[in-house]
Amino acid sequence: MTGTPPGPAAGAPDPLSPRARLIVDAMSADFPDPAHGPLDAAALRRASRAAPPEPGDDGIASADRTVPGPPGAPALPVRVYRPDGPAAGPRPLIVFFHGGGWVLCDLDTHDGLCRQLARRCGAVVVSVDYRRAPEDRFPAAAEDAYAATAWAAARARELGCDPAGVAVAGDSSGGNLAAAVALMARDRGGPPLAAQLLLYPALDHRLAGRSAVYHATGFFHTTAHMRWYWDQYLGPDGDRGHPYASPGLAPDLTGLPPALLVLPECDPLRDEGRAYGEALRAAGVPARVAEYRGTFHGFLGAAGRLPAADAALGAATNWLVGTLCDGGVTSG
Repeated sequence: MTGTPPGPAAGAPDPLSPRARLIVDAMSADFPDPAHGPLDAAALRRASRAAPPEPGDDGIASADRTVPGPPGAPALPVRVYRPDGPAAGPRPLIVFFHGGGWVLCDLDTHDGLCRQLARRCGAVVVSVDYRRAPEDRFPAAAEDAYAATAWAAARARELGCDPAGVAVAGDSSGGNLAAAVALMARDRGGPPLAAQLLLYPALDHRLAGRSAVYHATGFFHTTAHMRWYWDQYLGPDGDRGHPYASPGLAPDLTGLPPALLVLPECDPLRDEGRAYGEALRAAGVPARVAEYRGTFHGFLGAAGRLPAADAALGAATNWLVGTLCDGGVTSG
C-alpha cells in the first residue's frame, strides 16, 4: 500500500483520476511499505486506524452486541445498524465483513460504509468483527463469518427482516469471506442467501493475474502487501487451495446466490475478480462485474470525496436492493 515506483511508467499518463491520485498518495504517505523492511501486524494496525474515518450517515441507529461464535470459539462482536423510522415491510438483511487483509481493521474502520449500506438499501446491516490473523489463522475468520451469518439469518424476523432476503457483503478480505460464506452455506445446507456483494475481493492466493504485475505498486494496495496478508492468514502450512480460503479456485460454483463484483481498474486483485465473475456465469450463477476506471483498491472508502466512489456505491446498493426485492423483500 504505497505510492512508490514503479506505479505508472515514467512519462506515461497516470491511470488514476487526479482526485484519486491525491487520495492514494495521502493514504500511502504513512503506511508501512514492504520495500522498506519487514511488515509488522501491530504497525499496520496502527496505520489503518490512523486514517480518516469513512463518511457516515445520519438517520442510522447502531448497537454493539456479541453473538455465538463457532463451536469452541469465543463469542463474536457485531454491530447492528438500522435505519430510523418505520419500514414499508420487512427490511433486507446484509451481513457485512470488513476488509484489511484478515489482519487489520475492525467494526470502527468500516462504520461509515456500513451506515451507507444501511441507509441506501433501507437495510439492517450486521457488521462482524471476526478473529484476525496471524493470531488466528484460516479457517478461523471464515468459520466466524459463517457462524455470524447463520445467527443473523436465524433471527431475521426478530431483526425486522425477511429470512428470504439475506445477503452477504464485504470488501477485500471481507469480500473473500463473503464469497466463502456463500460456498459454506451451499455446502452445509444453509442458511439460504439471496445475494453476495463482493467489493474488490481477494479470491486467489496465487495472485497470478496480469493486474498483480501491472498494478503491483503505485496505487496504495500493493501485490507485496497482498502476498504478506495471505501468508498471515494461511500460515506456512495452510491449505492455500481450499475453496473456503481461495474461493476463486473452487471447483464447483453451481447453486450460489447472485453476485455483484465491484472492481477498481488499478488494483492488483482486479483480474482475479474478473475471472471469478466469468466462472460464476459459466456455472449458471447470475453474476455482474462492474469495473471503475481511474480507481484503486479500497476506493469506496473515499465516498463523499471521490465521484467514482459515490457512483459505485450507488450502483452497488441499487443492484442489491433490486436483487433482494426480486426475492420478495421490500426495503423501507
